[in-house]
Amino acid sequence: MTISYQYSTLIIAGLVGMIWGLPAAHHLKKPFDIAAAVVVLCGVVVFALGVLLTVIPGFFWSR
Repeated sequence: MTISYQYSTLIIAGLVGMIWGLPAAHHLKKPFDIAAAVVVLCGVVVFALGVLLTVIPGFFWSR
């Protein structure tokens, strides 16, 4: 099994989005708290995609 490290930036970007967005969603006033919550959601999706593509490099392209 090979690990593709080229997608590790997705993992880092997802973590940054989650780490910034969780406290910001609680401390910002409306409507900015909603934007921070969306950043957290996008961070979770990007993090999961990065982990998936790093651990299983041909997940979307192999048959």
